[in-house]
Amino acid sequence: MRAPRVVVAVLASCGIVVSLMQTIVVPLIPDLPRLMHTSAANASWVITATLLAAAVCNPVSGRLGDLYGKQRVLLASLLLMVIGSVVCALSDALLPVVVGRLLQGCAIGVIPLGISIMRDELPPERLPSAMALMSATLGVGGAIGLPLAAFIAQHADWHALFWMSAAVGAANLLLVALIVPESPLRAPGRFDVPGAIGLTVGLVCLLLAITKGGDWGWGSVPTLGLFAAAVAVLLAWGFMELRLRAPLVDLRTTARRPVLLTNLASVVVGFALFAMSLVLPTLLQSPPATGYGLGLSLVEAGLCLAPGGLVMMLLSPVSARVSRRWGPKVALMAGTLVIAAGYAATLGLMRSAWEVVIGGSVIAAGVGLAYAAMPALIMSSVPASETAAANGLNALMRSIGTSASSAVTSVVLAHMTLVAAGPYTLPSLRGLQVALLIACGVSLVGAVITYFIPGRGLPGRPGGDPVAGRLARSAG
Repeated sequence: MRAPRVVVAVLASCGIVVSLMQTIVVPLIPDLPRLMHTSAANASWVITATLLAAAVCNPVSGRLGDLYGKQRVLLASLLLMVIGSVVCALSDALLPVVVGRLLQGCAIGVIPLGISIMRDELPPERLPSAMALMSATLGVGGAIGLPLAAFIAQHADWHALFWMSAAVGAANLLLVALIVPESPLRAPGRFDVPGAIGLTVGLVCLLLAITKGGDWGWGSVPTLGLFAAAVAVLLAWGFMELRLRAPLVDLRTTARRPVLLTNLASVVVGFALFAMSLVLPTLLQSPPATGYGLGLSLVEAGLCLAPGGLVMMLLSPVSARVSRRWGPKVALMAGTLVIAAGYAATLGLMRSAWEVVIGGSVIAAGVGLAYAAMPALIMSSVPASETAAANGLNALMRSIGTSASSAVTSVVLAHMTLVAAGPYTLPSLRGLQVALLIACGVSLVGAVITYFIPGRGLPGRPGGDPVAGRLARSAG
């Protein structure tokens, strides 16, 4: 086996690359209708497609990794990302770009797969810090990707964004093939195809209703119909999964109190992370005529948010040390409280760019602490043969949180607007403040949820799993 440090570096690089796919098209959003000769509503599918694919593929790729080999599925995920990037780079029409973005979204399962590979392969003394770093890459890649993508979009043809993602994806694909070992651990049974179909249908209905409800109307027939369909399909799916010996998602394990509460806290942290991504760029880029806007360009605004990504990376070892000393439950609770404090502080730090950088960095610090603690809580409560699937489900909970945050924050900003703000309808200062207060309150709810996670969040040897016991001893 290669040196653990090299394996961790390669896996973390993969996590940053796939998380870049979430923000790579953000600089193009205003120009997408013109670039693809379509309406704004149709162009929004370039964003929605990646969200849907990521939500579905997190638990599915995790289960495939448990059954057939985590490194093998990791390679397949990166290959899909490269193919999707090339499809987008060669296309000018909406449909091929949406297909390419779907393929890019399928790669997000790399992060839970990487965490599971670390659990299988790393010595116990390196495991907490490595998992913390891998988990933090989701926020790191998003924060770094925004200014990078904005710079490329302003100085080159927009297709260059996708050629860049194809190149870095291919490089990571080669590194994984050469350096990352295949785990010998396998889960028994076969892949649950009906379960995967049921989960896909249910999640697509749910997330479509959440992400498109603002455009279609929250009381419209399509939105209410999708919500109803999601409830019906997911209930039927859950009933079916409980009857199988080898389900796609072991709901009995998921219902364990530590796993259930950690997943609920993940929804909250995902909500808090995305609220920052919506409110702070609006504050930075709105014109000074609004009375609050700082009038920065997209690149300048991205550079103001980039320190948050670096803070997440730097704090991942701190979270690991907190977990070792007091348990990951304490690290998760500290993260949610820091997020809440960051949002509260940002209410008074809105007058200049450097103040926004401070507020955003505090919020990012809390997200980094929380994200880094979640894998330890999950994996100390599930058998080693189910780690990838369990981490994939946890990542899905974060995706649901970001989707809910997008819907709620967008509704607030759309209904609290300025009448006279030039050619565009912009949110009022009160709207931004309300959105920040909601995110602060949700973060405090996350702290309450975390309080009820049993013990220190490291119960030792659940189900006789030696790796979980190993993790508990290393953190203790």
